[in-house]
Amino acid sequence: MNIIVAATGGVAALKTPSLIRRLYEAGHKVRVAASDGAFHFVTKLSLAVAAGEAVFDRERWFYPDGQALHIDWARWADLLLVAPATADSLGSAAQGRADDVVSALILAGVPRVVWVPTMNSSMWQHPAVQRNVDTLRGFGHDFLGPVSGALAAKGERAGLGRMMEPEDIARQLQGFFKSQDLHGQRVLVSAGPTREYLDPIRFLSNPSSGRMGYAVAEAARDRGAQVSLVSGPTTLPEPEGVELMRVETAAEMLSALSSRFDQTDMLVMTAAVADWRAKSVASEKQPKMGESQVLKLVRTPDILAELAKHKTKQIMVGFAMETHAGVERAAEKARRKKLDFICLNYPTKENSAFGGEQNQVTIVKASGEAAALPLMTKLELADIILDRAVKLLPTG
Repeated sequence: MNIIVAATGGVAALKTPSLIRRLYEAGHKVRVAASDGAFHFVTKLSLAVAAGEAVFDRERWFYPDGQALHIDWARWADLLLVAPATADSLGSAAQGRADDVVSALILAGVPRVVWVPTMNSSMWQHPAVQRNVDTLRGFGHDFLGPVSGALAAKGERAGLGRMMEPEDIARQLQGFFKSQDLHGQRVLVSAGPTREYLDPIRFLSNPSSGRMGYAVAEAARDRGAQVSLVSGPTTLPEPEGVELMRVETAAEMLSALSSRFDQTDMLVMTAAVADWRAKSVASEKQPKMGESQVLKLVRTPDILAELAKHKTKQIMVGFAMETHAGVERAAEKARRKKLDFICLNYPTKENSAFGGEQNQVTIVKASGEAAALPLMTKLELADIILDRAVKLLPTG
């Protein structure tokens, strides 16, 4: 993708060189433009070094042969990414002015514009700014953020108005040119571990990071789905544009999933649910007692089995971890729980353990048919899972 990154006059312009590098690493071709205000916070040299070529600013409107840069660049680009985008830049573009490089590029016909706002919370919430945002959305422009967090000005409290981090911007842009084959579909995803408490302090759980489920939720969102994510305890940031329901126990996860299941078109169950819970939970922390102690456990709810009882049209995808006889056990699980297919992985296999950025699975159907996939990132795997699942959705 050919991307023009345009920096305007916000403190967050300090992050623009990092954003440019992230986009290069993702395989995009990048050019850089900047308003006069941007140079209060980042140098022209820093932007040029990151981009590998000269910056388009007000001192460089024309090539030596007289050709206008904003016209030529608008024809070259697939997307204009304004990051950071200030209230002034939003207002200029909404009013159709061409008094800076950003608004000139827009009027010159860049096919797609994405704004990454940054400003004080009060400014972002002001009716005039929101009117400009609505106008730009009416032009077909998209917005990433702002997000809540610490604001730059001294003495300011944290609030809504912070620019998204470069890595998050680059990741979300990946979805902007994806097929919208899940548009109008409702996708329900579970992620992360569950916890079953023994007392107020101790619990039974596992090392699941939740990354696989969050990747599926983000990939489904990027393909146009309305996504609900039920997540056990994780340290992952909340995905933009996804309904997030946080739970701890297996019972809480079942309740949250059940509340959305009837209206769901597709369920992807990646959560690593604790299989056992204490028969009785102590109300106070238990002291050490002797050299051994007997703990009585009972089964937690079998979430997929419970949901399967209410299955109508839903596509259901599960995950399974096995150390041996994996395909046979996964196929049996798919049959028993009415799954359309199941993703089998082996936690003892290199790069397939909990918590990593990559995963390697074998996709298994109830019939026993199996397709082994190579090692890949969890976001890549999420799209492959959705590719297979979307083909099973009813048509018409």
